[in-house]
Amino acid sequence: MEIKDFDFNLPEELIAQTPLKDRTSSRLLIMNRKDRKMEHKKFVDVLDYLNTGDCLVLNDTKVLPARLFGSKIETGAKIEVLLLHQQEEEDVWEVLVKPGKKVKIGTEISFGSGKLTCVCLDVKEHGGRIVKFNYQGIFLEVLNELGEMPLPPYIKEQLPDQDRYQTVYAREQGSAAAPTAGLHFTEDLLEKIKAKGITVAFLTLHVGLGTFRPVSVDTVEEHDMHAEFYQMSQETADTINNTKNNGGKVIAVGTTSTRTLETIARDYNGKLVAANGWTDIFIYPPYKFRVVDGLITNFHLPKSTLVMLVSALADRDFVLEAYNEAVREKYRFFSFGDAMLIL
Repeated sequence: MEIKDFDFNLPEELIAQTPLKDRTSSRLLIMNRKDRKMEHKKFVDVLDYLNTGDCLVLNDTKVLPARLFGSKIETGAKIEVLLLHQQEEEDVWEVLVKPGKKVKIGTEISFGSGKLTCVCLDVKEHGGRIVKFNYQGIFLEVLNELGEMPLPPYIKEQLPDQDRYQTVYAREQGSAAAPTAGLHFTEDLLEKIKAKGITVAFLTLHVGLGTFRPVSVDTVEEHDMHAEFYQMSQETADTINNTKNNGGKVIAVGTTSTRTLETIARDYNGKLVAANGWTDIFIYPPYKFRVVDGLITNFHLPKSTLVMLVSALADRDFVLEAYNEAVREKYRFFSFGDAMLIL
């Protein structure tokens, strides 16, 4: 299957640069797979499409202020560092650096007039770096002082309220980007969902390098996904298993929740158990879903692995039809954009 099969025309002006003041006021495109019909709603209307006995699965990862601006200790050259994920060794991280040519093994970088420094230990095949940080005190406190929120490169506007790039239920620090489908929820909407008899369950997948990596091959089968860390509790596993056993639907919020659920089900014979580890699962047509019955997601980049995942759930032709409809109706795209619900 060719990458170009997942292409569509996206006018640049439809890329949302700022979030809406009210999270739930985003538009919501309903995709009904059974009759291949679409409806245009507001996100708050999602409540009308979830039923008692269903389970909504949310990714509670929290975005680190992972973008650091520093300089080489030896020359003073400016260097930007983006933290991706922590390694097993304490204070050792995989990062992206810019400009990359200036950071070789042994290069030392200083941030905040020396409050934080790092040394490059290794250069990865994909261009990332492994660095070890040195500091006084608690790393997350230093990072909160010196770091900035790592907004995606297609967002050019400043974000005055940094919490607007976090979900209201974010709690597990470690992500390089937000699970953006969850940005539409408020605490009030989640309470209304629970009051309707819909279970809310949480898992964690820390969004990593794959989010920033374009697909650079010609065919889907050639692409390698970058591994990301996930974890799920026994409580969440039991909740979702019970939902399935009782005939309810499992609605994943975001592609990250979807990938976590399908990874664990793949590795444990279709059942969910408490688990943690690294997943590089790549979901594309004609993938058969083991757990996920429906999906809430934002509108993604043309020819991206995220469009491929959505196409595996809803059929490529129907997905591209929906995307073209969203373009005609001037929906807002990407992280701060509108959403779709696939049922």
